[in-house]
Amino acid sequence: MSPFLAKLREKVGSELLMLPSAAGFVFDDAGRLLVARHGDVGLWAAPGGGIDPDERPEHAAVRELHEELGIDIEVRGLIGVYGGPEFRTLYPNGHQVGYVIAAYGCAVAPGSAEPEPDGVEINDFRWVTEQELSELPTTPWTPIAAPEAFAWWRAHAR
Repeated sequence: MSPFLAKLREKVGSELLMLPSAAGFVFDDAGRLLVARHGDVGLWAAPGGGIDPDERPEHAAVRELHEELGIDIEVRGLIGVYGGPEFRTLYPNGHQVGYVIAAYGCAVAPGSAEPEPDGVEINDFRWVTEQELSELPTTPWTPIAAPEAFAWWRAHAR
């Protein structure tokens, strides 16, 4: 939890907070998507996280993937912005969050390290096809955003 969010939580407790966030839909040359298993909920999704005060959303995606998986990415474009009831999360500690997610199409930057889960937020990763993703236990929002991400990548891959 960021210091900014921790200060908010001191004031509002576990009540619902609407939070801006960014996700990096990172594709490899074969068109497979990098997904991460989030340790707090045990579900698979594109990696990402909260946007800090005064941080640009695409910079948040770059930062989060570096923090969570130790990789450097190139943001190739905005896939879309998502929110709604499927984007609400109740964490094991009782904190309620409604995310509004800016989803970016990305590629691993040349020379970047191989993904390595941080063991705190992320405990595993995989490169998956669209079919393989549909067979994993995912966050409720993944089936909304992922098909659009795969379509975006097919249209914009370079």
